[in-house]
Amino acid sequence: MQLVEPIVSWHHEITQLRRDLHAHPELAFEEHRTANIVADRLTQWGVRVHRGIGGTGVVGEIPGRRPEGGAIGLRADMDALPLQELNTFEHASRYPGKMHACGHDGHVAMLLAAARHLAQHPPPFGTVYLIFQPAEEGGGGAARMIEDGLFTRFPMDAVFGLHNWPGLAAGTFGLCVGPIMASSNEFEVVLQGRGAHAAMPHLGSDPVIAAVQLVQSLQTIITRNKNPTDTAVLSVTQMHAGSADNIVPGEAIVRGTVRTIETEPLDLIENRLREIVHHTAAAFDMQARVSFQRNYPPTVNHPAETAFAAEVIRELVGDARLNANVLPSMGAEDFAFMLAEKPGCYLWLGAGDGDHRVGGHGLGPCMLHSGSYDFNDELIPLGASYWVRLVERWFAEPQPASQLVTK
Repeated sequence: MQLVEPIVSWHHEITQLRRDLHAHPELAFEEHRTANIVADRLTQWGVRVHRGIGGTGVVGEIPGRRPEGGAIGLRADMDALPLQELNTFEHASRYPGKMHACGHDGHVAMLLAAARHLAQHPPPFGTVYLIFQPAEEGGGGAARMIEDGLFTRFPMDAVFGLHNWPGLAAGTFGLCVGPIMASSNEFEVVLQGRGAHAAMPHLGSDPVIAAVQLVQSLQTIITRNKNPTDTAVLSVTQMHAGSADNIVPGEAIVRGTVRTIETEPLDLIENRLREIVHHTAAAFDMQARVSFQRNYPPTVNHPAETAFAAEVIRELVGDARLNANVLPSMGAEDFAFMLAEKPGCYLWLGAGDGDHRVGGHGLGPCMLHSGSYDFNDELIPLGASYWVRLVERWFAEPQPASQLVTK
């Protein structure tokens, strides 16, 4: 394993920083303390800092020893989740209902460690941009940064991201060409019936019965309308109706999510969902309103940049620790917006199965978005070394890798 030695020596210090971030989680676009810490550390290490990109976003700029040669971006997300932490160890969340349950604290720590080394050892030419992004968890912070001029103010030839991945063996990497994460979309259906006394339901039209029928019917889109070879998920996750045992309510609400890795099946699902909703409502003598919102597109890796990242990983940890053909996850990631604008690669860094957790962790699994999760601090030197080796290889003389990449 070709880890960067100075980063290894900083392991304890960066771990303490990571655990401080974990103890003070901040939700989307509220990452003021986190952004201050990032900016202060970068400034301390001599990195030029740009604040307020997309709200609370921070961009660090490390120029090479010569200005020519293009630029690349390295991205870490900063926000936490609105989730109650179940862990009771010393660095557990200090804020009720807020938790770093996805490892963004670790992502920030790894990129900061890499930034410290790169500030001391800048590339021979070109520029490295360190992107600390707000609001990945549903806020679309990547899109907000782009709208605020991320790629115009800081022109870059490619952009790279990573995410810790529980369930993948610790210290291994996973990536693939093409979609690696799904699109994220949500729907809400409001069924407007006529309320009645529960003892006299024939005097009204019951939206609860219609909602039950609707939930079952929506699954036929996946099993009977969608091509079986197309990957897609439709999950109803919320049903709300009623206020008393003896009242047939006048309204029922059904909410859920749709995930696909391609646009064509998403179009089919949305169209069929609207049709089924309105026909079901008509069959039960009521009205319906449908809202279908497309949030994050699929995260699609570019071939040349993915091959480039794979070679960096092979040099770093060996071919046995790389799965270059992982199956896509049906989870979503707003790094998709960056990859829609610039070539690049998003990959997973294996975090193991939770054996790294210290005493006081919750009884649940150490999985993403779990109240018992904690980032695996053993990954910090490896993730930071990956960032450094990526930069070194990209700007390797005599010819920068950026000139070899198909745009």
